[in-house]
Formats: sequence, structure tokens, C-alpha cells
Amino acid sequence: MTTRNFHMLRINARPSILHSGLLTLNPPKVRWTGNAWRILALPLILLFFIPVATLFSRISPQALFEKIAEPTVLQAMGVSLKTTLISLGLILVLGTPLAYLMGRYQFRYKKMLDTLIDLPTVLPPSVAGLALLMTLGRRGFIGSWLEDLGIGTAFTVAAVVIAQIFVAAPFYVRAATLGFASIDVEIEQVAQLDGASGWQIFRYVIFPMSRSSLLSGGMMSWARALGEFGATMIFAGNFAGRTQTMPSAIYLGFERDIETALTLSVILVVISFFCLLVVKVLIRREIE
Repeated sequence: MTTRNFHMLRINARPSILHSGLLTLNPPKVRWTGNAWRILALPLILLFFIPVATLFSRISPQALFEKIAEPTVLQAMGVSLKTTLISLGLILVLGTPLAYLMGRYQFRYKKMLDTLIDLPTVLPPSVAGLALLMTLGRRGFIGSWLEDLGIGTAFTVAAVVIAQIFVAAPFYVRAATLGFASIDVEIEQVAQLDGASGWQIFRYVIFPMSRSSLLSGGMMSWARALGEFGATMIFAGNFAGRTQTMPSAIYLGFERDIETALTLSVILVVISFFCLLVVKVLIRREIE
């Protein structure tokens, strides 16, 4: 008997394992194991769900709509919307070339640069804010030069935008890098053989094929910028109508008016959930 026939004999002797899997061999044990995993997963699921649900239960729909119309809430929403849209635009413009470089090229110290890009995602927000203040503040490394030119950044709208870019840009760069890196090099080479320039290859080949990754990264960056608090508080302050974003207003509302804090929190939860849902849909479409 040859080795091949011997292996075929072993396979034919256990067809249930290959065709039906272990679930068919011992269904009761498998069901018990599945239930055990569900029970073990339940505590963390409840930890995610109950606090979020409690936010919605602590304020009535009537009070929610009344609070949304108040000047404090409208101002915070306006500042957040304006600054995050500016931040998102700058992240797309500045982050796309960096992501393209990281996704399509190999170079020395790439791992170091990759780690540097991801660093803001794990830094404590207070550390990020202090780093920006020491760099761009009035007596900062770069801020002192800007101050001599009459340009101030700390505790201004510009500071809010810079803080949001610092903490949110890595999410876009990471997603865009993965999108660019997933494109087969042979496709780019075929376009080059057809006489396409580098810009034409990017515009008509690489960009359309990585569009879902760019959109999902942009959504994640915008959601992260919208929720930025610690770095903004230290570097930009909490001035109503100027640098007070929605998270900053929540912090102030917790001390003065809890319903204002609850209103803004519910709005941020809804926006964050919607952004995550859109990202998951885009990723699923890209996989399919």
C-alpha cells in the first residue's frame, strides 16, 4: 500500500470530521462550550452597554430637545463642527501623502516612522496637550518664534485644530496606509506600461481601489477629533464660543448643569455610533 493510499484510507474512515466537523461528532458538548463562551463574554458586553444606555435613560426626549436649543449647547456644537471639519480637511491633505509613502514604498527607518505615527493614539491626552503647549505655546520651542512674528497659536481656535489633528490623524494614516498597501504592484506596473504618469496612476487606479479605506479612515479621524478633550483643554483652553468644544462643555456642564452634559453626551454617542457603523459597512463592502 502506497503512502497516498494509506492517507486516503484514513480520510475515508473519518468522513464525519471532514464534512460535518466536530459539531456533528458531539453536539451536546459543543453546545455546552458555546454557552460557556457566551456567559464569559456577557460581563464585558454589559460593561459596554449599560453605561451608554444609562445616559439615554437619564434625560427625557423633551428635555433633550430643549437643551439642544440653548446657546451654550449650540455654541459648543458649532465650535466642534467647525474645528473638526477644518481638522479633517487638513488630515486628508497632509495625511494622504504620508499614507501613500508608508503603503507603497520601502525605506530605511520605516518601522521607526510607523511607530511615531501611531504614538499619539496611545499617549495620554494630557501628555499630548502639554507637548503641544511646550512646542507651540508663547514660550515654546516654535511658539516663541511665532510670537515674535505676532502669531499666537495657544488658546485659540488654531490650537483646537492642531490638537485634534495631533490625536486624530493617525487613524486616517493607518487606514489609508493599509488601503494603499493592499493594491497589487502589478496593477501599477501595467498602468505604467500603458503610458500613465504617476499622478494618473494615483488618480485613476490607486485612489479608486483604496477609496473605502480612505473613507473609513476619514470617518474614524473625524469621530476621534470630535471627542478630543484632554489635549484641547491644556493647549487651547475652555473659552465658550471660541475654544469650548462639546467634550469641554460636558466637563463644564458636569459641574454646573448636568442636563447640558447629558445632552451633549447623548449627541456624541449617536454620532460616534453612526461613524462606526458606516466604517463597518465600508469595510464589509471592501472585503466582499
